[in-house]
Amino acid sequence: MIRLNNINIPLEYNDAVLRKAAAKELRVEPKAIKTVSLFRRSVDARKKAQLHFTCTLDVEVAADENNLLRKAKNAVKVTPYRYEALKWTGGASPVVVGFGPAGMFAALVLAQSGAKPIVVERGRDVDARTADVQRFWTSGQLDETSNVQFGEGGAGTFSDGKLNTGTKDSRQRKVLEEFVSHGAPEEILYNAKPHIGTDKLKITVKNIRREIISLGGKVLFKTKLTGYEVKNDRVCAAVVESGGKTETIETDSVILAIGHSARDTFEMLADKRLPIEPKPFSVGARIEHRREMIDKAQYGSFAGHKALGAAPYKMNVHTANGRGAYTFCMCPGGAVVNASSESGRLCTNGMSEFARDKENSNAALLVSVTPDDYGNDSPLAGMYFQRELEEKAFRLGGGTYAAPVQRVEDFLQNRASAHFGDVVPSIGPDAVPSDLNNILPDYVCDSMKQAITEMGRRLRGFDCPDAVLTGTETRSSSPIRILRDPETLRSIAVKGLYPCGEGAGYAGGIISAAVDGIKCAEAVIKHN
Repeated sequence: MIRLNNINIPLEYNDAVLRKAAAKELRVEPKAIKTVSLFRRSVDARKKAQLHFTCTLDVEVAADENNLLRKAKNAVKVTPYRYEALKWTGGASPVVVGFGPAGMFAALVLAQSGAKPIVVERGRDVDARTADVQRFWTSGQLDETSNVQFGEGGAGTFSDGKLNTGTKDSRQRKVLEEFVSHGAPEEILYNAKPHIGTDKLKITVKNIRREIISLGGKVLFKTKLTGYEVKNDRVCAAVVESGGKTETIETDSVILAIGHSARDTFEMLADKRLPIEPKPFSVGARIEHRREMIDKAQYGSFAGHKALGAAPYKMNVHTANGRGAYTFCMCPGGAVVNASSESGRLCTNGMSEFARDKENSNAALLVSVTPDDYGNDSPLAGMYFQRELEEKAFRLGGGTYAAPVQRVEDFLQNRASAHFGDVVPSIGPDAVPSDLNNILPDYVCDSMKQAITEMGRRLRGFDCPDAVLTGTETRSSSPIRILRDPETLRSIAVKGLYPCGEGAGYAGGIISAAVDGIKCAEAVIKHN
């Protein structure tokens, strides 16, 4: 197969247009092209009057490939990706703790190998969880075991479902192909900035669960890991609690795909003196604009074109105090959501459905923090730092899970907002005009203010007075890292225990977490 890079095509195209573009690059007649498919597609918006797609095409030809490769400067020969599954030859079923992207793909690969994994997930299945989340967003009634953070699919289920990643690991193709085969849109295989959307992700994760079960695995909802047992320096059982009853599951392999918000589990692991270290992460707020304004700023006269959809953005600034400030988890045509998981503490996230057709667009505006900022040397210091900010946000919102929100102009002028303007906050159950300077540390606020001003120069309207900031964003990534051997992926203290994914400090998004889940599953199979 020949792969053609940097091929420009119009926003409106069909198979004939792709064939013609491939034939032109290879200097052959279109009839010589047997098949052509998109491998990668991105929007080139550098010239607002001439927007187009820049693509990578996979082509099969009825000709000598080697001869054609010598003629085409943007062509390379490739072998289609194929995941090589391993075969389980072990004994007791491995236990996977958590059913977010890392745990889900660890369990899927284990099931496909014949291992019959047992998944324990503290939250509920995605349908029951959705009802719990919707009730919280409308009434403020928080279920601490079933919410935006906990339940089938993990925190990513109630997000934009973005699948772009910085990882170069080839297993990411396995992740995308599995998502598509279980119900995700096929376009995620080739879009440079793929996303599934919460509405379609719910269907996909449910289908992955069904495959795991069909292959002999078990998925136990409303079941929380409360401990583990060790014999001869190797894990020999997982201790779980469900419905007030404690059960011991005998196993010699436990994958800890616990997610970045499993704070009571962090405390349990720290109490057992599992080696844990604090790690840097970022905090800030959600910034929200009218989608129409962002689309026009990014796409000019092409804004609203059906081939483009809502416009994304991504920016970063190095501020005068030495901090990095950046936009993260941008949700075009989405909503800011209340992502709280603990009583008396409030945090936010962003979410989009597949259509990305809501009135506003939002992103996290974050500032980096390090262990030096946390105030003590506990391995869980970053977690306590998060909790402190979330408690302040909860109180400032009135103690009812209403979110504190501030107009950008007011934030820049260090004054509390008294009302909202053109941008209506999308968060529920309610939004309260506030002053986020009373929540976040001064160095974070100063960095955010510098970033807003600078980003307004790069993206027209980003600093518009009526844009709103919703506080507070604290769960950008895990505040800890559970130390593991880089070769075996096992805990450096307990054999058979595999810290995995974002919660353990080894991933930063759906794809990287899923890839880490696959790697840990492979490690379990190899070392069992």
